[in-house]
Amino acid sequence: MRESEVPGPVLKFCVVIPAYREEGRIGKVVEGVRKHAEHVVVVDDGSPDNTAAEAEKAGATVLRHAVNRGKGNALNTGFDHARKNGFEFVITLDADGQHDPDEIPSFVEAYRRTGVPVLVGNRMDHAGTMPLDRWLTNKTMSWMLSLRMGQRVPDTQVGYRLYRCDIIPRVPEESGRFAAESEILMLLAEQGVRIGAVPVKVIYRDEKSEIHPFKDTIRFFSMLLRHERMARGRRSR
Repeated sequence: MRESEVPGPVLKFCVVIPAYREEGRIGKVVEGVRKHAEHVVVVDDGSPDNTAAEAEKAGATVLRHAVNRGKGNALNTGFDHARKNGFEFVITLDADGQHDPDEIPSFVEAYRRTGVPVLVGNRMDHAGTMPLDRWLTNKTMSWMLSLRMGQRVPDTQVGYRLYRCDIIPRVPEESGRFAAESEILMLLAEQGVRIGAVPVKVIYRDEKSEIHPFKDTIRFFSMLLRHERMARGRRSR
């Protein structure tokens, strides 16, 4: 079901997929997304393999970074493209196949029904197959961020999201890995933007986890401290 087939007025949106070294996976992801969205944008963040070629062959518009610049910068590139091309909103998902493209209509329907400008996937209510280290990291960080933002977001670390284009903040260039997604939510909450949730599946295969609990916890707290310094600077102006 494409966006034009979801009941109600046609909504113009694109799907943005940041990707780095996803040869062998990105093609299938793009093919799955194109069943539900006409406009698919893959931001190849300096991959040294065939990520860009596979994405283009599968039907995506590919935007390339000459070198790896991090997920925050890849998202910024995709968001800039969406705004310049007049899309109302974007849906983001990861390139590794852990997000089910068949859930895209759920985001579109929830946006149409509620009008909430930011919708974040929620894996935590059905997290039975999530590795324990990821579950603990997600649960702890989501609890802390929800307290800080003043509104509950049950899964702040997931990359499966919907953003209305006119309220997307620019991700700081130094914000990388999982911190980028957290920082986006903090910037939105700071602006008073309402954030909703959409239930999504947990899909884990045999790939090696990119979660490194100690290192990612350090990055997370470094992001919080940097964000607080920047927020104080904005308030003092």
